[in-house]
Amino acid sequence: MRVVQITDAHLYADIEARSRAGVPWRQFQQVLSAVIADQPDIVLFTGDISQDESAESYALAVQAMEQLPCPWYWLPGNHDQLELMAAERPLIASVALDAWRLLMLNTQVEGEPHGELGSERLAKLEALLEKDDRPTLIAMHHPPVDVGTAWMDAIGLQDRDAFWALLSKFPQVKIILFGHAHQAYAEHHRLGDTTIDVYGCPAMADQFLPGAEQFAIDEASRPGYRVVELAWSDTLGSEWQSWVERVAV
Repeated sequence: MRVVQITDAHLYADIEARSRAGVPWRQFQQVLSAVIADQPDIVLFTGDISQDESAESYALAVQAMEQLPCPWYWLPGNHDQLELMAAERPLIASVALDAWRLLMLNTQVEGEPHGELGSERLAKLEALLEKDDRPTLIAMHHPPVDVGTAWMDAIGLQDRDAFWALLSKFPQVKIILFGHAHQAYAEHHRLGDTTIDVYGCPAMADQFLPGAEQFAIDEASRPGYRVVELAWSDTLGSEWQSWVERVAV
């Protein structure tokens, strides 16, 4: 099964509006065209759909995403308005992916750039994991690890210790996908006797400079998306591979 992650489109109601390094609507369309050509089985949109928090920006996103030849799901980022998103398309927490399972988490803290799950969302996550031991992919907006970019690490998932402590009880969690960082990232995160692969994704809009102490745009990089190929066999169990695709804009 081919899962494609897109993230951080930062759309405006005005399709001609510019970001720091491009036109978000144009970049969104070009990345989406490349995703369609890659023939995904499912697409995950991991937050920051909108920049201006307008109803029109979400309507534009849904209109474009309906071109996809497969199911797609989204979750909120720190820039998003939950009510406007839900008015256009429901937010789904759990999806069956054949032998695998997808969980989509809301890490938004209203009015803040950082993320947090909090006790209530962590309890819901625990309940979902207790119900099903299929290999699991978790998608979220805020990074649950440091990505090595100081200013970004300060606005990642604030209660990551509680998050990892919870996951340590559930070895079926194999993969975590996050957005927010506007850069590719990969880590084999050791958790007791198991390892969880943690992946970040290029933004559809501007790219952020990896390793920067303060906010900086990576003008040498390009928008892109992440591909995750999921597999299952009776002999080997769960298997996967992942890579990033960049798109000329």
